[in-house]
Amino acid sequence: MIKVLIVEDSLVMQQLLIHIISSDPEFKIVGVSCNGEDAIEDVKKYNPDIIAMDWQMPKLDGKEATKIIMETNPTPIVIVTGSLASKDMAITFSMIEAGALAIVKKPPGIAHTDYKKEAKELIQTLKLMSEVKLVKRIAHNSREHVIAKPIIEKQIREESEIQLIAIGASTGGPIVLQKILSNLPKNIRVPLLIVQHISKGFTVGFVEWLRNTTNFPIHIAVNGESPLPGHAYIAPDDFHMGIEPGPRIVFSNHEYENGLRPSVAYLFRTAAQVCGNRAVGVLLTGMGHDGAEELKQMRDRGAITFVQNKESSVVHGMPGEAIKLDAATHILPPEEIAVALTTLIKKMNGGS
Repeated sequence: MIKVLIVEDSLVMQQLLIHIISSDPEFKIVGVSCNGEDAIEDVKKYNPDIIAMDWQMPKLDGKEATKIIMETNPTPIVIVTGSLASKDMAITFSMIEAGALAIVKKPPGIAHTDYKKEAKELIQTLKLMSEVKLVKRIAHNSREHVIAKPIIEKQIREESEIQLIAIGASTGGPIVLQKILSNLPKNIRVPLLIVQHISKGFTVGFVEWLRNTTNFPIHIAVNGESPLPGHAYIAPDDFHMGIEPGPRIVFSNHEYENGLRPSVAYLFRTAAQVCGNRAVGVLLTGMGHDGAEELKQMRDRGAITFVQNKESSVVHGMPGEAIKLDAATHILPPEEIAVALTTLIKKMNGGS
């Protein structure tokens, strides 16, 4: 049984969440907290496997509660929110900064046409996140630059101009992307294409939060546009994003890959086909195996490929699968990936 703690101040929403979660026999609701202060005590009392938490609550909001829980009794937290407004998204993603793992929309009432779909997404997200093993939260918001290890300097080849950095991430990815983009120079002369698995409806807020917290030029990608050097482009909801000759960004709405759309697989596969050894691939923390085989395709075509190491990953599924396939030329924590990318681009593009 998966023990669930619901943290929600609305009595109506409490009853809806109880109804949805109780409908799955794998779940056992161990408690319902009405505010952040109660949640902190109930985590100690019930030792839940997963927490479904709102952020707008009296006494102590979801952000502060998440921060304290992650510092004292680390427990997987899924943010369950009803607001997609820009100002609310900033707070929601600050909960991700504090240690929450994922975001889902509050399901609508039972009579709503989207009820079954969104209830299913909530159930699936809670199950997946309950499997994540956490350690006490360590401060992650340092903007200090690290020094690249000598081995990276020696292994970087000076063969061709890099056209593209392709990045894939899933669970735990927003914070890692924040860290990498914060440590990249703003004048880096290569575009970045990024696929981040995130619940539908939250991409706009994610991009705005990432832009504001990194000061890096970040956009939701547009089909057919030519990516600019020194800019990052995030795949939009429900479209695969890749690269075609030009180079130009290309979208596809073909079937899901690895159960996902957008998929990292599509981005990496097109990068391998179009850019060959002029691409760089980066596979970060995440559940499953999306992008692992395609990162190997990139490496086989001469691309330099980076994989996040196990110690710094929230979930080492995707990067771990890539390592098993020998898809990684370098296995590093996020800060060193950023430094290695900077060094690589300077060397290959004739910088100093």
